[in-house]
Amino acid sequence: MKWTILSSEYLFNDLWFKVRKDICKTPQGKIVDPYYVYEFSEWVTAVPMTEDGRIVMVRQYRHALGETCIEFPGGCVDDTDAGFEAAIRRELMEETGYSFSSFKPLGKISANPSTNNNLMHMFLAKGGKKVSGQSLDHNEEIEIELFTIDQLKQLVKENKIMQAMHVTCFLYAMQELAELNL
Repeated sequence: MKWTILSSEYLFNDLWFKVRKDICKTPQGKIVDPYYVYEFSEWVTAVPMTEDGRIVMVRQYRHALGETCIEFPGGCVDDTDAGFEAAIRRELMEETGYSFSSFKPLGKISANPSTNNNLMHMFLAKGGKKVSGQSLDHNEEIEIELFTIDQLKQLVKENKIMQAMHVTCFLYAMQELAELNL
């Protein structure tokens, strides 16, 4: 079922986002012209638990939605990161100032496999301790908030966590913690 790319050109190429226009041929010989692909770096996120079992969340303004959202910490994998766990360790430290003693990979998902070329790698981080202040990017303004698992379950029930991939990460983490049976 895999398509053959006949030609490809970049229409937009910036720091963290690229748009590519492909002309493709299906195995049945159909020509698909154009097909647009959004290229991003790989992403990481974690459900981060403190030593006393609370979940570290971030609250920040999301301009595309025009809303302030409650989310799990995470971000882009940098070229300097040794791997996905190194990337989420760095993101957690930068965004929250918390260090974690263990990381359990929960899998990977796609925001939209029809257009996006990247994946988000999910983790459950445990044993969190506040060890420093935040080290935010110039455009980040992030507030930290701690929640119990029950409080987060309620936020999910009330549709208060808008980032769909973060809700997915939460569900996988709850399954890992035996807080959810699927």
